[in-house]
Amino acid sequence: MQTTVSYITSLANIPSPTGFTAKIMQYVASELQAFGYEPILTAKGGLMVTVQGQDDQHRRVVTAHLDTLGAMVRAIKPDGRLKLDLVGGFVYNAIEGENCTVHVAKTGQEISGTILMHQTSVHVYKDAGTAERNQANMEVRLDEKVTTAEETAALGIEVGDFISFDPRVVVTETGFIKSRHLDDKVSAAILMKLLQDYKTKQITLPYTTHFYFSAFEEVGHGANSSLPPQTLEYLAVDMGAMGDDQATDEYTVSICVKDASGPYHYDLRQHLVALAQAQAIPYKLDIYPYYGSDASAAMRAGAEVRHALLGAGIESSHSYERTHTDSVQATERLVDAYLQSPMLGIKP
Repeated sequence: MQTTVSYITSLANIPSPTGFTAKIMQYVASELQAFGYEPILTAKGGLMVTVQGQDDQHRRVVTAHLDTLGAMVRAIKPDGRLKLDLVGGFVYNAIEGENCTVHVAKTGQEISGTILMHQTSVHVYKDAGTAERNQANMEVRLDEKVTTAEETAALGIEVGDFISFDPRVVVTETGFIKSRHLDDKVSAAILMKLLQDYKTKQITLPYTTHFYFSAFEEVGHGANSSLPPQTLEYLAVDMGAMGDDQATDEYTVSICVKDASGPYHYDLRQHLVALAQAQAIPYKLDIYPYYGSDASAAMRAGAEVRHALLGAGIESSHSYERTHTDSVQATERLVDAYLQSPMLGIKP
């Protein structure tokens, strides 16, 4: 797991809110080029790597997304602080007290700050604990000597500048990985590690496979385009959602049977289950009620493929997240088993 965890840490520390992913795509492209691949940046901003297989007529697509939750500058307030507009589906409570970075488009400068309630001080505001955490009350306190809107504007900050959150990556001696944006940088790290393995071990996959690192998953239309016409199967590697009534945990791979878009392809799901059972990979089947993936986005866009979704179990999704290396390893093993397995109804 050392290489995979190292990639998770590196990816998590590169800011990449949806719409601001050029830097992380460049990093992944550079790594894959070092392995000997020729990644292609799509017009939409995703990264596609094609791995030639024994059978070139029937193809697979496997995705992970590199875009994360984040925010934009909504307005500069009269006191020089910033009003936020959220990027992605999460609640303001999840980022209260978090350090952040404002990426100033005009100058290229990065300005640090902290996301706080306007009514933070209990010594001043009676409703500090009860006021609603919303756009009207949450703000960015900049680490600059600014007290007016004019002084903040003089820094070059404008409406639309991206705001990223401090990931605070921690890997414990007990195998837990704590960080923001494990959704979906755990999966991206897994795909990078497998691509490295296939090159160094000279493994030829049974079918030509397109590894697609997408850039717009958090806003619902990630890897729903650029699919080669020969594609028959589409596997999204994303996060397993944990909570009440969920089977997913932090120690197994989670195979999604249904999310907000509806059921995933039954036969392909059962194929994944059979692979996990045959190779003694610990897994859980689960439903993610308020969830969508790159695969479901592709289906809504009209892709004529069998689609599936699996991933490591992520605790406290879309907040300060956590998983365990056991779950990462189980997920990596199942993705590898799938990519080296026969396609449903077709032999290479």
